[in-house]
Amino acid sequence: MELYQDISKNNEIQTVVQQILADYKKGREIDKMDVFHQPDQDKIEDIIRKMFRILFPGYYRDRAYKGFNEDNRLSVVIEDVMYNLQKQIAIVLRYNKKYEKAGDEVITSIAGCITNTFARRIPTIREYVETDLEATFEGDPAASSMDEIILCYPGLYATVLNRIAHELFLLEVPLIPRIITEYAHNKTGIDIHPGATIGKYFMIDHGTGVVVGSTTIIGEHVKVYQGVTLGALSTRLGQQLHGKKRHPTIEDYVTIYSGASILGGETVIGRNSVIGSNAFITRSVAENSRVSIKNQEMHIKHSDGEDTFEEKPMEEDQTWFYII
Repeated sequence: MELYQDISKNNEIQTVVQQILADYKKGREIDKMDVFHQPDQDKIEDIIRKMFRILFPGYYRDRAYKGFNEDNRLSVVIEDVMYNLQKQIAIVLRYNKKYEKAGDEVITSIAGCITNTFARRIPTIREYVETDLEATFEGDPAASSMDEIILCYPGLYATVLNRIAHELFLLEVPLIPRIITEYAHNKTGIDIHPGATIGKYFMIDHGTGVVVGSTTIIGEHVKVYQGVTLGALSTRLGQQLHGKKRHPTIEDYVTIYSGASILGGETVIGRNSVIGSNAFITRSVAENSRVSIKNQEMHIKHSDGEDTFEEKPMEEDQTWFYII
């Protein structure tokens, strides 16, 4: 028997097509044909780009909009976002069981109310973003200007998108908040669930590999470095845990250095604490604590075949937790 056969012969194409069509009739979730219209990810990404023009009007511009009056230009962008957001919200509302059987007119009205409420919260989002910008500039000696942070820093970018997504999450908009935060995840490597509650003056430095779970609560003036996980202690119960507090609470003025993992819904990191690199924490830490892993032994194999083992105590100052 030949390993490869020309499917254009002996009606092979039609046979294969019929096999695939028959596979759709097995009644599985992936076989559904009557799924209602899906949200348009391209439209949502366009809304994201325009939201950055609203939040940072002097930094993100659209050359398609011309005019002498800046207020008029921004008015066009704001109305465009509201119009398209309402349409996308109307599509996804049927994921909510409350609206499964609602008529189109009712869905459109509810989507309009949600959109208007979200738009009224934009000044609050901008207030929080300003504090995140200040915290990042003050916390990173490598930053030469705030312009650099706005245009270049993935931590601020991911935080801004989370601020947007979180407001939609609070308004019980299905799916769209996750699309927004997964867009940020794809662009930055930073994965923040839209359900996470994050206070003012939040800073993510470097950012790659940061994971923040859906029920995480983060206070104000918190700094997080790359590779940090704020996660659940166990997810073995699956959907039985839906809606329960599974992720930690981080109180005000906490710094969490690279590679640290803090897990569990009952875990609280107290105010003014510092969590050292690669620490693994599954229970609460009192305020004003400094947590570090035990000094590791360094094994050196020399060219002459001799092995040496060294353990150098870390210096107890504010810099030893993280150096880059």
